Amino acid sequence: MKQIGMLLFVVLGGMALALEAAFLGPLGESIGRLSASLSIFLIGIIVFSLAMITLRVAGKRNYLSTLPKQPRWLLTGGLVGFIYTIVLTITTPLVGVGTTMVGILCGQITASLAIDHFGILGSKRRAIDVYRVLALLLILIALWLIY
Repeated sequence: MKQIGMLLFVVLGGMALALEAAFLGPLGESIGRLSASLSIFLIGIIVFSLAMITLRVAGKRNYLSTLPKQPRWLLTGGLVGFIYTIVLTITTPLVGVGTTMVGILCGQITASLAIDHFGILGSKRRAIDVYRVLALLLILIALWLIY
């Protein structure tokens, strides 16, 4: 039951990404792509800050103080969000939310299969099998069909 809940949670996250693309496309057309992307990050910073303040007040400990002690390469993950947001802002008005999301999904699955298979960035190794290759092939077909 816990795994079903997690799968639903992940699907909800995917739905949120589609909404983000739907917001970013028109916003980028109105105020500029970089400005739209920055606004999304600023809102996120405000919401995260409020959440951390609330959790601290509620007695939960946050670990931001340990951030400088982390390996520097782990902190480069923020660049990924920057790239992702810019891609959404540029492509959504041109090809639509559906095509953008299927393209993003295709890239995510391709990269995640490689990360899992080779255990990149400390991930647990999970060998690519015929089912995973078939899933990627179906997503590639979906990208071709939706475009």
